[in-house]
Amino acid sequence: QVQLVESGGGLVQAGGSLRLSCAASGGTFSRYAMGWFRQAPGKEREFVAANTWSGGSTLYADSVKGRFIISRDNAKNTVYLQMNSLKPEDTAVYYCAGNSQSYSLSRLEGRYAYWGQGTQVTVSS
Repeated sequence: QVQLVESGGGLVQAGGSLRLSCAASGGTFSRYAMGWFRQAPGKEREFVAANTWSGGSTLYADSVKGRFIISRDNAKNTVYLQMNSLKPEDTAVYYCAGNSQSYSLSRLEGRYAYWGQGTQVTVSS
């Protein structure tokens, strides 16, 4: 059973940066494609970014393309989300998720079997 734990959230001013981390345990991390999702207050959870098992292929939501970067270090069993040029509308709880289909880049929550507990990101204007 894969367990995912996010960290790195916090309060930042608009235009600032944060880097989220998601540490995996209990499984073979390098076999999983990974994704980041977020849920703002009163809204449904939405896709943010994903990468394949090697990190060689990535996918981004249009709203974060060019500002966020997903990466991973399989030796450390960790996936990252570098968030730059943050906007107040990026305020949300951010979740990492694991997809056992190693080469899959998916925006669909249902493709991800494993989820972390989330970390809060708040961007002030």
